[in-house]
Amino acid sequence: MAVHRQPGTVITDHTFTVPLDHADPGGEQIEVYAREVVATGKEREHLPWLLYLQGGPGGRSPRPLGRDSWLTRALDDYRVLLLDQRGTGRSTPATRQTLPARGDAAAQARYLAHFRADSIVRDCEVIRRALLGEDGRWSVLGQSFGGFCSLTYLSFAPEALREVMITGGLAGLHSSAEDVYRAAYPRIERKNLAHYARYPEDVAAVREIVRHLSTREVTLPDGGRLTPEAFQALGLMLGSGNGSHTLHYLIEDAFVTTPAGPELSDTFLSQAQGHLSFATNPLYAVLHEAIYGQLSVSPAGTRWAAERVRAEFPQFDAGAALADGRPVLFTGETIHPWMFATDPALQSLRETAELLAERQQWPDLYDTERLARNEVPVASAVYHDDMYVDTADSLATARAVRGLRTWVTDEYEHDGLRMSGGQVLDRLIRLVRGEL
Repeated sequence: MAVHRQPGTVITDHTFTVPLDHADPGGEQIEVYAREVVATGKEREHLPWLLYLQGGPGGRSPRPLGRDSWLTRALDDYRVLLLDQRGTGRSTPATRQTLPARGDAAAQARYLAHFRADSIVRDCEVIRRALLGEDGRWSVLGQSFGGFCSLTYLSFAPEALREVMITGGLAGLHSSAEDVYRAAYPRIERKNLAHYARYPEDVAAVREIVRHLSTREVTLPDGGRLTPEAFQALGLMLGSGNGSHTLHYLIEDAFVTTPAGPELSDTFLSQAQGHLSFATNPLYAVLHEAIYGQLSVSPAGTRWAAERVRAEFPQFDAGAALADGRPVLFTGETIHPWMFATDPALQSLRETAELLAERQQWPDLYDTERLARNEVPVASAVYHDDMYVDTADSLATARAVRGLRTWVTDEYEHDGLRMSGGQVLDRLIRLVRGEL
């Protein structure tokens, strides 16, 4: 068990062995890694534990650089555990490189069916017992998908929880994947319009990039293909605090003059690849719609919901926008089948993803009756017009969870926990403690 020191912190590595399938505790085992962080000088104090559940799915926990970001506030009061959720980071990996060991695509899909919030929460329970004992309780902080997992935790094992804080992650308890994307596309359009109002010169620049991509095949440095649809997917950035500015700077570096005429620059292509490639988090693409699958809501499965629902919003058709002289709209947090053809990190997982999209009767992730009787202090930051999580869904869920307190704000975007330097977390702490 390695121990390291960074400015203001002491960091301890932990690795836990958990069942792949918690319904079969004696069956195959996998490893889950977590990083314990405590303020320097408090290593031997009996501090309450704060479990951090990262967004995603498929996102590894933050890699701290001393006492930075929201840890600045958390370490005043807590011993923090940064969990690499199963399949991510230093936990047993699930990638194009490792999944072939499972067998064919059907075997891989069966394996990955155990990588949703229900399994993650059961992993947390194994870890809690190992660190705190059977009767120990801890606090939970869930960001985005980590908030979804927190709601599952409140449904499955509320007796393990002292308090729960959620930021940008109150999922719709009864929302299907179709419902999620049908509500998302209008929000994505609003984020586009706000971006173009901020940077009006980007309207013509984006149209020129899409026109260029429509007339020739463009390859990214990793061998992936940059199609108009792939370029539109850069709109994922528009839901973060500085995403619009980052996108603008990317666009302004798009073209360079060569002897053969204008070409997309190496700088642009390299940066675009960094935003578009799923090499570091393939589970985000493979399982993204599965996180909404619930037997009681959508027994037929998710079936590429974002792709099907997009047809209801023709304003996102890049070719039609060029023909009509309209601004080309970027898309957002949507996963499409074509991504498994254009991204080298996903190509070998295409059949696996198809099987997961067609998988039926996903177990329910939330116990609405238990949530209605909740006794655990819960507070949530709800970001007004969050591009990734529907505000109406979040507020409906807040009403459905007994005692849940909300802070609705337009001061931050979806990444407010990280961008606020501890202010969002401080507000949530004071809410769950009844200080506000």
